[in-house]
Amino acid sequence: MSLTTGLTAIVDGQTPPFAFGNFDYWCAKAPLPLCSLVSSAANPATTEALCFGRNIEFTSSSGAYLLFEPATLFIQLVSLMMALIMIYYIRTKYTAVGRKEIVMFFYMYCATTVLDFLLVGGIIPPDSAAYKYLTALHAGLLVSTFWSLMYNGIVGFQWTEDGTPTSLWTLRLSTLGVLLVTFTVAILTFLNLGGLSSSAPTGLFILYLIFPAIFIIVYLALQITLVVTTLDDRWPLGDLIFSFVFFVIGLVLEFVVGPEICELATHYVDGMFFGNVGTLLGVMLVYKFWDSITKEDLEFAVSGKANVWETRNPLLNDDEQSIMGTPNGIKNDSW
Repeated sequence: MSLTTGLTAIVDGQTPPFAFGNFDYWCAKAPLPLCSLVSSAANPATTEALCFGRNIEFTSSSGAYLLFEPATLFIQLVSLMMALIMIYYIRTKYTAVGRKEIVMFFYMYCATTVLDFLLVGGIIPPDSAAYKYLTALHAGLLVSTFWSLMYNGIVGFQWTEDGTPTSLWTLRLSTLGVLLVTFTVAILTFLNLGGLSSSAPTGLFILYLIFPAIFIIVYLALQITLVVTTLDDRWPLGDLIFSFVFFVIGLVLEFVVGPEICELATHYVDGMFFGNVGTLLGVMLVYKFWDSITKEDLEFAVSGKANVWETRNPLLNDDEQSIMGTPNGIKNDSW
């Protein structure tokens, strides 16, 4: 039996079966922030991951402190820096279509990453009074980030003029609504209030896992339709497809083979590290896709980026186009 096969057999023997409506399977694969707050009635002790990255201990005069998932925290810092760089470049494209809408998605991604950093790293300990509320907020930010991405898929169809108060406030209010609904369901689940229970978190399961998947699928369908029906260039589809592929690979490495990776890497990294890498690559390619399908008006662009535009009058044939393009309207074959 190979090492990989042996580890797989060991880990799979301890992994709870997948069941719709509870987080046992997911929490056994990766140490999600909410795992210490939810468990099924049948498996109340399966909220801890089977394998997780090594911790770093800090000592001071006031005591010893543990920093959890250091490798994951490192890639989250990289993710935050890359997101800020992308936000900067988006903001310099002053006349780009959907600029204000897409930057909202990156702001949401940054906020989710920062809070995930604090919760996953144990900087906010699970036994603190604020942990449940911040974890509920993290769930709300996560789901609303995917919602804002899907909304950006609608912007390209110009249901209303992008960048206008109508478009921006629709995005802001709907995103806030998704965040508040998810936060409310999460905190009521954690506190076992309002008919919701941490031992049967079906509502939170649907919001946390099913809705983001739906938002991504809708975004992909809308953007593929947009490229196919309105653009002559098909190359942006490559950015879109690879974005989805990297994201899915990250999920597979985190939630399918995460414990096996952790064991093979002797706990230096685990599936959560690769999940964050896959998400970062996916987000970067979302920016690349948006940038590749976005044009700036050269008359008003002040970003300093050199662009070459070819304008063609569909009422003129090729010879007339070449004549119009030469000085004084004189056709010159050497041009």
